[in-house]
Amino acid sequence: MAKHEDLPIPIYSTLDPVYGHGSQLEEAQARFHRLKAKFLDLFGHPPQIFARSPGRVNLIGEHIDYEGYSVLPMAIRQDTIIAIRRRDDDDDETEKLLRIANVNDNKYQLCTYPADPNQEIDLKNHKWGHYFICGYKGYYEYSKSKGVKVDETVGLDVLVDGTVPTGSGLSSSAAFVCSSTIAIMAAFDVNFPKKEIAQLTCECERHIGTQSGGMDQAISVMAKSGFAELIDFNPIRATDVQLPAGGTFVIAHSLAESQKAVTAATNYNNRVVECRLAAIVLGIKLGLKPQEAISNVKTLSDVEGLCLEFAGTHGSSDPLLALKEYLKEEPYTTQDIEQIVEENLSSIFKDSPSSLDVLKAATHFKLYQRASHVYSEAKRVHAFKDTVYSNLSEEDILKKLGDLMNESHYSCSVKYECSCPELEELVSICRKYGALGARLTGAGWGGCAVALVKENIVPQFILNLKVSVLINNTYVFRYMIIYIYITSNVYVYVFQEHYYQSRIEKGVISNNDLGLYVFASKPSSGAAIFKF
Repeated sequence: MAKHEDLPIPIYSTLDPVYGHGSQLEEAQARFHRLKAKFLDLFGHPPQIFARSPGRVNLIGEHIDYEGYSVLPMAIRQDTIIAIRRRDDDDDETEKLLRIANVNDNKYQLCTYPADPNQEIDLKNHKWGHYFICGYKGYYEYSKSKGVKVDETVGLDVLVDGTVPTGSGLSSSAAFVCSSTIAIMAAFDVNFPKKEIAQLTCECERHIGTQSGGMDQAISVMAKSGFAELIDFNPIRATDVQLPAGGTFVIAHSLAESQKAVTAATNYNNRVVECRLAAIVLGIKLGLKPQEAISNVKTLSDVEGLCLEFAGTHGSSDPLLALKEYLKEEPYTTQDIEQIVEENLSSIFKDSPSSLDVLKAATHFKLYQRASHVYSEAKRVHAFKDTVYSNLSEEDILKKLGDLMNESHYSCSVKYECSCPELEELVSICRKYGALGARLTGAGWGGCAVALVKENIVPQFILNLKVSVLINNTYVFRYMIIYIYITSNVYVYVFQEHYYQSRIEKGVISNNDLGLYVFASKPSSGAAIFKF
């Protein structure tokens, strides 16, 4: 039997394999009906195909996928759906365009691009449609590499419907890029194995200027309903993780929006560069020649073996021992690092424009702290999975998982510095009212926190959060609560709508968007194609 990751994206003629039954199916049917009707109204013909990819919540393993280490996310039911139609039967050459519309056309206006996969994306002029072009370029590049004949002049009509909150840390961008890539593939009657699509879409998103590691795309493509997934890289593969029934993961949105692509040079990509520099410096300190390290060392996982060899000579198996010996805790200047590596940093990163942007913006680099987070977080991921399948009692399992989440947040906040005041307050209040563990999830610098709560206290936990918001001026109507459940019990508590009123009046969100910010979900299935 083929492994899950070796199978192609499933193609369905009905919605129930993805959306189940009952009210959720009815809601999906109405949504697809509206999408088809709007497509017909906009473009004068119905779509040929629909593609769907979900968002995700990462339970543990933050900022380590791009360093080659395993992560443990699960997909959520909130997703992005792409309706698409080829226009290769048009005679008018002026119609050889990509027309990309959004159901939320008040916020996302129609974007038009040439039908040219070689076009450059203008990163200085950030448009929402750029994410579709990421998938468009990636599809053509990969198809050519696979020997698939493609017509580069075919126009496309596209309509997007996304329910993953943007800037929430729940991977709205990956859901968009994955669904776009899969929709384009399906429109051209192509379907690659899931593991190949996961890798492809990771590379696609780099066209937008973010040095993504692959977790978001892998879980969006390969998720299975009812399971979290341990995602391994090089090669990409997914292992089902059955979460304990006695715990519930509660997701809380801080309302601080994380704009990963916009702030990449100072936040996300900055950390990627710092990790690369830490790996190169470690490699040199542990015996590699400077040019050898620069050429061969791309991630901290590339030098972990050398760190373990060093630790072994001291009777240990902890790679952090090498960090304590060879990396200083004080920030490094550019000159400090160039003296060690015997090369200009701009020369090392000459083939990466986004990394060069980091070098222009950075005044110093914290190598010890970043490497320390990566190595310790990588260990926590496997400790999390091992705990789930241990012989401990359920109560002890939940406590241990909570402890690992708390340790993860501390490392993200203090060592990796990817938190923000809103997330710190939210994590603190979650723990105050009974969460066994709470941590930021996603890239950080805004977005969501995830908390592990005993299933039997969820109603009181949510109530306590709500009361604290009402009576403490520090938290007055500050947080919206989102739930993700791993049990069959569903509790729905919604803050009064006047919480949102000031944001609606300011144009931050619209009244129609409220459902995107308050929702419940169980671990969802991954990407799918629909042909009706």
